[in-house]
Amino acid sequence: MSEYLSVSHLTKYLKLKFDRDPYLERVYLTGEVSNFRRRPTHQYFSLKDDKAVIQATMWAGVFKSLKFEIEEGMKLNVIGRIQLYEPNGSYSILIEKAEPDGVGALAVQFEQLKKKLTAAGYFDQKHKQKLPQFVKKIGVVTSQSGAVIRDIITTVQRRFPGVEILLFPTKVQGPGSAEEIVDNIKKANLRSDLDILIIGRGGGSIEDLWSFNEEIVVEAIFESRLPIISSVGHETDTTLSDFAADQRAATPTAAAELATPVTKADVYQYLNERQTRLYQIVMQQLNQKKERLTQLTSSVIFRQPDRLYDSYLQKLDRLTNQLTSLFKETYQQKEHQSTLLGNRLVSIDLNKKIRTYQDYIEQTNRLLSHQIRTLYEKSLKRYEKSQEALLSLDTSRIVARGYAIVHKDNQVIASIQKIAKGDNLDIQMRDGQIQVEVKNVND
Repeated sequence: MSEYLSVSHLTKYLKLKFDRDPYLERVYLTGEVSNFRRRPTHQYFSLKDDKAVIQATMWAGVFKSLKFEIEEGMKLNVIGRIQLYEPNGSYSILIEKAEPDGVGALAVQFEQLKKKLTAAGYFDQKHKQKLPQFVKKIGVVTSQSGAVIRDIITTVQRRFPGVEILLFPTKVQGPGSAEEIVDNIKKANLRSDLDILIIGRGGGSIEDLWSFNEEIVVEAIFESRLPIISSVGHETDTTLSDFAADQRAATPTAAAELATPVTKADVYQYLNERQTRLYQIVMQQLNQKKERLTQLTSSVIFRQPDRLYDSYLQKLDRLTNQLTSLFKETYQQKEHQSTLLGNRLVSIDLNKKIRTYQDYIEQTNRLLSHQIRTLYEKSLKRYEKSQEALLSLDTSRIVARGYAIVHKDNQVIASIQKIAKGDNLDIQMRDGQIQVEVKNVND
């Protein structure tokens, strides 16, 4: 039976074959992602085509280095090695590198990040700020050696020479550029003298422009207090910064034009038009006033001014007559009322009324005096009775009559229920006090 192998021996032999085969050490494979479910660390899924399926493993370090998100159904180009897992005899590919098939990884990452930020509201039109019509100072975040800043300066000086430009020299490509862009956007927002901010760089590949697709740059643009114009790449290039900015310009020249929508010539033209219009309005008003003045000076009123107050003299005479009549009528009414009151006063006998009130007062005084005496006598009797009752309760009088008062602990004892054998008692008598000890208590 020695010609028979155990399952484990056969599997170990096959694993050695897999590990030593140079064609399986580095395999380039294309397949569609299947059964993908994101896990906290390592990722396990399948790659398939229309005829076969292979299991795939991607360690956490490789997965974190990807520039895109793996999705179910996505077609991948992967590089890895084939391995055999001994416990169940299955084989799989251990992926070392992966990128989407057909389009680059950055293109997929761009679309995925665009979808994520759109859902978060970063590109909503309601968050866009209106660009100011007149600016005094423009901030520019770009490379100090590129053509962008030169184009912006030339355009602004041509359109509105009085506007200042403040450059924030910025690395716009390569490692660390995204962080530098964010830092300069924040620095610009700390200044109080800037009216608007332009972010830009020249054209290039998607890799060259990728700093303007980084999520931290989009967030900095979205959170900017200053209105931002994005001018990144050529007219056909589009970055996520363009979507987040308040306005997108195809070229640096267009960005400068957006930042200065009104030119100096426009202002001069507007002022000249306003000046001409104002002069016309003033002259029209003056002519109207002159015509009105001519009409007034030729009117009857100015030729016969006494006609102005004729009607007022008549009104004054009428009101004077009315006032005189009113005074006379009021005086007669008051005089009649005075006569009536005098007659009533004469008919009243004041001396008789005074005598009547005097008699009433004397009677009231006599009655009051009688009631006071009666009340005093009653109160005096009650006082004497109360005094006698209090004296009857005086303990010194009780003792003087031959009685004694028993104290225990400075309290008067009125019952043998409060006395026990052996108690010390104080007995108060008429001529002194004695102390005794209780030998026995009998009911």
